[in-house]
Amino acid sequence: MSDLPSHARVVIIGGGAVGASTLYHLAKMGCSDAVLLEKNELTSGSTWHAAGNCPTFSGSWNMMKLQRYSAELFARLADDVDYPMNYHRTGSIRIAQSEDRMAEFRHVASMAGYQGMDYEVLGVNEVKDRYPFLELHDLKGGLWDPMDGDIDPAQLTQAYAKGARDLGAKVVRFCAVTGLSQLPSGEWKVESEKGSIIAEKVVNAAGYRAAEIGRMVGRDVPTVAMSHQYLVTEEIPELATLDHKVPLLRDPDDSYYLRQEGKGLILGPYEWQATPHWLDGMPDDFSFQLYPDDLDRLEWYIEQACARVPMLGSAGVQRVINGPIPYTPDGNPLVGPAPGLTNFYEACVFSFGIAQSGGAGKTMAEWIVEGEPEWDLWVIDPRRYTDFATKRYVVDKAVEFYQHEYAMHFPHEERPAGRPAKVSPLYERLKAKGAVFGARGGWERAVWFAEPGAQPKGDLTLAREGNWYPAVAAESRAVAEAVGILDLPGFARFEVKGPGTADWLDGLVAGALPKVGRISLGYFCSPRGGVVTEMTLTRLGEDHFWLISAAAGEWHDEDWLRSHRPADAAFTLENITSRWSTLVLAGPRARDVLGPVTESDLSNGAFPWLSVQSIEVAQARGFAIRVNYVGELGWELHLPIETVAPVYDLLWQAGEAHGIRDFGMYAMDSLRLEKGYMAWKQDLASEYSPLMGALDRFVKLDKAQFVGREALLTEKQAGPRERFVPLLVEAKDSDAPFCATVWKGERRVGLVTSGGYGHRIEKSIALAYVQTDLATEGEALEVEIYGERCPARVGTSPLFDPKNERLRA
Repeated sequence: MSDLPSHARVVIIGGGAVGASTLYHLAKMGCSDAVLLEKNELTSGSTWHAAGNCPTFSGSWNMMKLQRYSAELFARLADDVDYPMNYHRTGSIRIAQSEDRMAEFRHVASMAGYQGMDYEVLGVNEVKDRYPFLELHDLKGGLWDPMDGDIDPAQLTQAYAKGARDLGAKVVRFCAVTGLSQLPSGEWKVESEKGSIIAEKVVNAAGYRAAEIGRMVGRDVPTVAMSHQYLVTEEIPELATLDHKVPLLRDPDDSYYLRQEGKGLILGPYEWQATPHWLDGMPDDFSFQLYPDDLDRLEWYIEQACARVPMLGSAGVQRVINGPIPYTPDGNPLVGPAPGLTNFYEACVFSFGIAQSGGAGKTMAEWIVEGEPEWDLWVIDPRRYTDFATKRYVVDKAVEFYQHEYAMHFPHEERPAGRPAKVSPLYERLKAKGAVFGARGGWERAVWFAEPGAQPKGDLTLAREGNWYPAVAAESRAVAEAVGILDLPGFARFEVKGPGTADWLDGLVAGALPKVGRISLGYFCSPRGGVVTEMTLTRLGEDHFWLISAAAGEWHDEDWLRSHRPADAAFTLENITSRWSTLVLAGPRARDVLGPVTESDLSNGAFPWLSVQSIEVAQARGFAIRVNYVGELGWELHLPIETVAPVYDLLWQAGEAHGIRDFGMYAMDSLRLEKGYMAWKQDLASEYSPLMGALDRFVKLDKAQFVGREALLTEKQAGPRERFVPLLVEAKDSDAPFCATVWKGERRVGLVTSGGYGHRIEKSIALAYVQTDLATEGEALEVEIYGERCPARVGTSPLFDPKNERLRA
C-alpha cells in the first residue's frame, strides 16, 4: 500500500518483527487507524538475518512473561492470521559446567513453574538422553525448556503485517522518515519520502537505526550496533537420517548456542572479542546487507562446540552470517514512553527481537491504547537511562554485556565497564578508605568497605560468603550499636511550589499530605491502582514541597509529574537533582555526633521523628530530615553538593569518639530488610497496589479524589488477593533470590521480592507477596532457594524494633 493517509492515530517507524508486532497488536485492540512506515522492505534491518531462536528462559520475572507470551502467540499466529510459518517447537537444553550454574537453572525452573511452564532440571545422563550427540565432559547437568525452538523471522514479520492489514491497519514500504516535529496540539508531523502524516502518537521501532529517529526529536537513544556472527554448516549425516529436529542446545558457560537448520547446524557464539560498529555514523542504507566474515574471533568457541558435539567438526561451513544487532548498555530493549517527550514511544534496540516481538508488541499497544501495560516492565523502560548514558558509556557497557550474554548473574557482582559515570565529591576519599563501589542510577555509591589490609574485591558466589560478608556485618553492627555515615548521592529531587501545589499533589497521592515541617511517604498510583512510584513528600511550606525519590527513577518520576501538571498551573515544578546530595547519619550515637557541629536543637521535642528543618553545619546550609532507611535514630542531611565533603569531614571528626564507621549499600539493604522497608521496582511495582503492599496507612480512601481511587475502593471491598509480609527463613548458606517461590505444601502461594541476611537479628529474611489468607504472623511456609525448599514463617512486621522505639529515641 503506497498512499499515505493525511492523519493516523499511531505511526510506527520501522518494519522489523517488533514494529510489525506493534501494528498487529494495536489493530487487535481496536486501534486500526495505525500506519507502519518502513525505509526499505519489511525485515530489511536486523530481522532478516536473525537466527530466529525463541527462548522463554530469563532471570527476570516479567521478561519471562513477555517471552512466554511470544512463544504462546507463535503457536497460534499462523492460524489466527491465515499465514503459514515455519515454527518448530523443538525444546532446548542448557548445559551446566558448574554447581552455581545448576543452582541458577533450579531457580529459573521454579520461576517458570510458577508461570505454568514445565521446565525440567536434568542430570548428566538425562541430558545425554535428550541430546545423544553430546559429549559429557565437565558437565553437572542441564535444563530443559519445552517451549523453546525457532521460527522463520521473515515469515513471522509478514504474518504480523498480514494480520494487521486484515484488521484495517496500513503498511507503507520504501518510505523513509525524514523529519519529525511536534505541533502545539501535541500531535506529531511525520515527514517522509512519500509525504507527511499527522499522528497522534509515534513509535520509534527503527531497530539499529533508532538513534537516527531519536535525533529528529532531540532524544539521544542509548544504543550501539554490535556484530553478531553465526555460521551455518553443510548437511550432517547424523541429522540427515532423523525424522525430527534435535533440541536447541545452549552452553552458557562456553557462551554459544547450537541448533538444527535443515540437515545442518547453526553455531552462534557470544565471543569475548565483542565488536561494535558504526561508531562514527552508519551508512545511509544497509538493507539486507552483512559485515565481512570474521571467523578468527570465533575460533576458540568453535573448538569448544566441536569438542562438545563432535559431529559439528565433521561438517563444512555453508555460509557465515555477520550482521548488526542493536544493544543497549544492559542488553535489554527500550519499550515504553520516550523520556521527556509526549505522545512518543520507543520499541527498539532489541538484541533478541524475534523471541521478544510478541510480548513487546502487546506491551507497546497497551501503553498506547490503555495508558499502561499489564506487566511492570521497568527493566525495558526507556527512562531507566538518564543523562549518564553517553556514547562512550553505551559502547563500553554494550561490549561488556555482549561478552556476558550467557554469564551468571551473582547477587553482589558490580561490573566495571562504563564507570565511573557520576561521582559524589567524596568518591576519591571513600575509595582511599577501602570503599567498593556499585553503580546505582549512574551514580557511584559505596556498597561495602574492605577491612584494612584486605583485598577490596568481592568473591562472585551465590552463597553468603566472601570478604564482603564480614565487612557488611561489621558495618551493620556499627549502625546498630554506635553510629554510621553513608554517602548517598543521586536521589531524584523535585521542588514544587506556588499556588495550588498542595491541592494538585493531594489529587495524585493515595494518602494524606504531611503538615508543614513534616514528611510522609507518598504513593502515586495508576488508574488501575498499581504503585507507579513512591516519593518522600517533604513539606517546607503550605504550597512548597520537595519530592524525593530513587536515583534510578529520576526521568520516570519527572515524566509522571509533568504529565499530570495542568497546562494552566500557577505553581512551578523544577528538577533540582544535580544541585543536592545526601549524607545519612544513623545509629544510637547520631545525636551525639550531629549536635556539636550545628546550632539546631536535635531533641525529640524540638526535632521529632518524621520532621524536616533547615540546618547549618559549618559553612553549609541545607535541610535535615529525621528519617532513614535503616531503622535507627538518625538524620538524612540534604546538602548543596559542593558542601558535602567539608560536612562529611566535620561529622567524621565529631564521630571518632563515638565509634563512627562508614557503611555502604549492602549494609543498608540488610538493615532495611529487618524493618520491612520496600525498594522501588523491586518490592514496589505497578502490578501491586498499596493495599497489596500492606501500605494501608498511606491510603486515604475517604479523600474525594486521587488517581487510582476507584480501583483501590473496589479492591478494598473485595480484599487484596495478595499481601506483603516479612518471612524469617531457615536458609543455609544462601539467602532467597529475587522471585524465589513461596510454597504452602505443594501449592505455590507467593513470590519473594527481596531477600538477604539481617545482621541485627541474625536471621535470613525474605520480603514476599503471599496469598492474603496466609499473611498472618506465625504462618508456616517454605521458600525455595535455588531448588531447595527452606522452612519459613511469617514474622512480625517489622521484624526489628516493631514499635519504632529506636527511631524515636
